[in-house]
This record gives sequence, structure tokens and C-alpha cells, in this order.
Amino acid sequence: MTSLADLAELVRAPAALSVPGDLVAGAAAAGVLGPRTAGLAGASVLLYWAGMAANDWADRELDAEERPERPIPSGRITPAAAAGVAAGLTAAGLGLAAAVGGRRAAAVALPLAATIWGYDLAAKHTAAGPAVMAACRGLDVLLGASPGRPVRALPAALTVAAHTWTVTALSRREVTGTDAALPRRTLAGTALIALAATTLPRRTAASPRPGATAPSPRPLAAAPSPRPLAGMVAAALPVGLAGWYVARYGGAQARVAAEPTAGRVRAAVGAGITGLPSLQGALTARAGAGLVGALVALAAPLGGRLARKLSPT
Repeated sequence: MTSLADLAELVRAPAALSVPGDLVAGAAAAGVLGPRTAGLAGASVLLYWAGMAANDWADRELDAEERPERPIPSGRITPAAAAGVAAGLTAAGLGLAAAVGGRRAAAVALPLAATIWGYDLAAKHTAAGPAVMAACRGLDVLLGASPGRPVRALPAALTVAAHTWTVTALSRREVTGTDAALPRRTLAGTALIALAATTLPRRTAASPRPGATAPSPRPLAAAPSPRPLAGMVAAALPVGLAGWYVARYGGAQARVAAEPTAGRVRAAVGAGITGLPSLQGALTARAGAGLVGALVALAAPLGGRLARKLSPT
């Protein structure tokens, strides 16, 4: 009989800690951070878990050779059960997104789910794989922004997508190892991603929701000046969180470049997954939600601890 532990391993449950920050970063960038963000994050977690189950179902024959300890090849979960879990979680995720965010959220959640399944069933083992997976994460950020104007969250979405591209590119060498050139390229990309997270335009005023009447603009001179200490903290927090991101994920990539073995590649991929909340926190803080950004970033060390018990890859 399939246990909850087997299901948790199938969907890589701890890795879902890297998901809510996408929605929070998107909502903060669009100026719609609020109660609905939590519901949309829940929907995104369900879609993420669905993608993980679908991934193992699609790779069941390959895993039988390369990762026989995984739930399906080890016989702990049947292929039919894994497919059912993936389909059920997809339906639940789409239903929750529509219930919480209405048509606007559904309009993003549907292509997100399609892209997840497209990656698992078709794109994963092709040259387009990293780009398709990056699109999944970018759409995830836009899902968080869907109650407002998603275009405002495009810079944050592209930043998270770029990070995802580096992780996915590395993950394709988890079994075989790689040469030093790949981690050097992804490390350079990580440095640029961190820089982007600290230099994105700040959201300086709340935007009206679609259909709402825009308030009369106030002259810039009338806006109250932030307290000096608060302003310093607001400016420093995104930089500090981005530096934490580079230290965790960049450090792991540097170790791969020094010794590009399969084990170190897997460790770097794990660091990229569990370290993503620190990048999401930097983006959220840069958008003006410093406390929320700091809370998002706390998922990084928690994910790292859980990853020691259950692999996120």
C-alpha cells in the first residue's frame, strides 16, 4: 500500500517551499499583495506537485535505469497511481486558482498547467527544456500578479525565469556530471540575476485594480519622506537577500566548477531549488514589501534542512 511518505517523495514535497515566493513576488510587484495571494500560492503548490508526479510518470523507464530508488521504479507507487495523482492535483490547482482569482487567475493558471505538462511529456529531454521550465516559473510569478496588472510583474517574472533556466540546465547533468564550462556559465548568470533583483524599478505607488477608479495623483513633493533608518533598511534588505542567494546557490556552482562530478551537480541543483526563496524575498523587498520579503526568504534554510531528509531533485 502506498504511504504518505511515498507520495511526498513522488511530488518532492519539501521543494514546494520554493513556490509561494513566486506568487508573493508577483503580487508585490503588481501592488496586489493580500489575502488572495495565499490562495493563489496554494493553487500553485498543487500545480507544482502535479508536475513532479507527471515528471516521474513520464520518466519511469529512464528512472528504472538511472534512479531505481524512485517511487515508481522501486514499485512503491504504480505508474497508474502516479498519473492519477498528477491529474488530480492539476484539476485541484486549476479549480483553486479559479475559485480564488476568478477568470483573470484562470487565464494564467491554464497556460501554466499546460506548460508544466508540456515540459514533462515533451520538452524535458530536448534543447528547449530549460526555456520551457523557465516559462513555468515566469508564469507562476504572473499568476500572483493576476488580480492586478501582470505587466508590472514582468521584470520579476523574467528574473525568476532566468534563475530557473540555470537550475534546469544544471539538472540535465545530475547523473553524468559535466565539464567546468557549464557551471561557470550558470554562475555568471546567477550573478547577473542577483544584480537584476537589486536594481529593478521600485513600486512607488499602489496601482488601482482593473475596473477601479484611479485616485487623483498627488504631487511628488507632497509624499512624506521615509524615516532615514527605515529608508536605509529598505534599501539594504534586497541587497542582503540577493547576496544570501548568491552565497548559497553561487557557492554550490563554484564547487561544481572546481570538481564537476554528478554528486556536486545534484547538490548545486538542490541549492538552486531550496535557495530560490532568498531571490524571491529580494524581489519582494525591492517591490516595497520588506517584511514579507524577509519572511519569504526564511523558506530557504527550512527547505535546505528538509532537503537533507527528502531530495528536492
